[in-house]
Order: sequence, then structure tokens, then C-alpha cells
Amino acid sequence: MTKKFHPYWYFAPGNITMRLGYADEANAYYQHNFNPIDPEVVRMTGCAATFTENEVVDFFHNCCLADNRYDFLLINQQQQIIGESVINEIDWLNRCANYRIAIFQPQVREQGLGPWAIERTRDFAFEQLQLHRLELDVFSFNTRAQKAYQHAGFQLEGRRREAILDGDHYADDLLMALINPNDEVNNKQKH
Repeated sequence: MTKKFHPYWYFAPGNITMRLGYADEANAYYQHNFNPIDPEVVRMTGCAATFTENEVVDFFHNCCLADNRYDFLLINQQQQIIGESVINEIDWLNRCANYRIAIFQPQVREQGLGPWAIERTRDFAFEQLQLHRLELDVFSFNTRAQKAYQHAGFQLEGRRREAILDGDHYADDLLMALINPNDEVNNKQKH
């Protein structure tokens, strides 16, 4: 599948670029981020603690070929993949999609990169893909992510109480969403 859009952004404070991932980067994606995976990424995303190289490479290749997702990579000046910002599960008929982000490398967290990537990806989803709605879920103990999502305009829509086991206690899984404020269909219904 060839993607229709190939945006490229530059985050000056960290000399980070964000662009679509390409199939030939699958091994680097694994080596830079899953060999091993940071325990905080595991906790904050709920993903497995270990992956084989084949699992990650096959997943990455499938992502690059899929027509219902855009996987943007965050790449530092040494050309290492340090994170991702993803629009996935795109429902083209209803113009809705899921969103997720992961900053794999701890040394680049809490420097504004996450909010920046969320906002660029949100704008791409609404302006280029013409989506009506973006949604996500975030664990209740991930307050840093919640603040970044709220800053980008996401609002809390629901709560799955005690749905996530975090160590020896349960936490909530929060559903957040954002409606495209410039969507013509949405604006027509309001008048």
C-alpha cells in the first residue's frame, strides 16, 4: 500500500524529525526500542515485556503496508528511532481513528516532544486525512500522557474502572477523544 501523504516535521529543541516509517527500517525499529524495551513503556502502554525480533519486524512491515494507519517515527539526529506517533484503526467510512504515542527512550521524555508530536499528528489527521474523530485510551496512572492529550484538546469520555492490573492493584483505563472542530459535516449539523 502506498500512503497518499508523506509529511515531515522537525522538532528544533531536540533536533528530532517525525515522518512516516518505511519497511526497510523494521530492524532498526526493533534494535533501538525493543532490544530491550524500557520497563516504563511496558507499564504505560500495557504492551508485553519482551518481543522477538521476528514479531516486531513482521508487525512493523504490516504497519507500513496497511491502508488504515499512519505510523510516524520520531528520529533523533543520530538517526535512531526514539518513538512513534500513530493513527491506527482508521474507519474511512465514519472518518474516525484510534491514536497512540510512545516515547521509547527515557532521556527524551519530559522535554515537550510528546505534546509536540501529538499536536502534529492530530493536525495531520484532521487537515490531511479529513478525519472527524480521534480517540485513545490511557491508563489512569499515566498522568503525564493525560496532560499532553488534554493540552491537544482531547476530552475524557469514559472510564473502564479497575480494568488494568498495575503491580498489586488495579487502575482505570480512560477513554479520551477529540472531534475535529473544523469538520464541515459537524459544522452543518450545529446550524
